[in-house]
Amino acid sequence: MWFQILPGLAVMGTCFIIPGVATVCIHRLTNGGKEKRVAHFVCRWSLMGRNRLISGVNHYYLSEGLENID
Repeated sequence: MWFQILPGLAVMGTCFIIPGVATVCIHRLTNGGKEKRVAHFVCRWSLMGRNRLISGVNHYYLSEGLENID
């Protein structure tokens, strides 16, 4: 019957989900608790550069806010 395919779909779905979840966990561990940001567009790239300059420690993921701006 049609329901015999459900275990195979569950296994295949799990195999597709594991790499994405593992990537998020690895990025959180290596980037100080935040996920890695990917800049595919020029606007996003410039915002990441701005955050890197504002952070004061040359990392875009450590930006703390307006108190770091001189």
